[in-house]
Amino acid sequence: MLVYHYTAVGDSLTFGFGAMPGSGFVPLYRRMAEERLRQFVAHENMGINGLTSEGLYERIVQNPAYRYHLQQAHIITISIGGNDLIRAVKSAGGRPDRESLDRALLRCQYYMSNTVKHIRNIKAGGGKAYFIRAVGLYNPYPASAEAAEYVSRFNRYLHSLSDVYFRIADVNAAFAGKEKELLSVDGLHPNGKGYRVIAEQLNRLGYKPLV
Repeated sequence: MLVYHYTAVGDSLTFGFGAMPGSGFVPLYRRMAEERLRQFVAHENMGINGLTSEGLYERIVQNPAYRYHLQQAHIITISIGGNDLIRAVKSAGGRPDRESLDRALLRCQYYMSNTVKHIRNIKAGGGKAYFIRAVGLYNPYPASAEAAEYVSRFNRYLHSLSDVYFRIADVNAAFAGKEKELLSVDGLHPNGKGYRVIAEQLNRLGYKPLV
C-alpha cells in the first residue's frame, strides 16, 4: 500500500494554537488530502509557537529531524511570517509604524525565499514527487492600514516565488472582514472555524504532481 508523507513546518498556526486538538489546519488538511489522494497520509507536525521566519530557516538548515522529515515528504506546508509582524508591532510599542514594519518585511522575505530554496535543495535528486504549499498571511491588526500593507506586500512576495510545485493559499481574502468569526479570543490566532478555512484553501490548490 502506498503511503504519502506530509510534513508541516512553521509557527503556531501549524501547531494549531487556539483550536481544540485535531482542529488545527494540519490534521484537517491531512484528512482532506487522504480523500483526494485515496491513500493513507502519514503526517509530522513540526509547528512551534512563536517561531519567526529566521527561526524556521535555522531549523531547516541545522536540525537533522527537520531535514529528515522534509526529505521523506510528498506534501509540505509552511506557515510563517505572522510572528515577524507581531514582533515588529510590539517593538513599536503596539502601534505599527512603517519603518519597523519595512525592516521586518525585508527580513521575512529574505528568510522565506531561502527557506524555500533550502527545501528544494533537500528534495533535489530524491526522485520523489512532492509539492510545497505556503499559508499566506492574514491581518491580525485589521484596524491598522500599515499592518494591512505589510500583509499584502508579504503575500505578493510569496506569490512571486510560486511555481507549479510551490503554491500559496490565499487566506487573507477569506479572513478580511470576518476576523471576529474566524479568530480565537486572543484576536491573533484562528479558531476551529478559521483553521478549517485555511485547510480548505490549501485543499483547493490541488495535489499535482501526486495525482
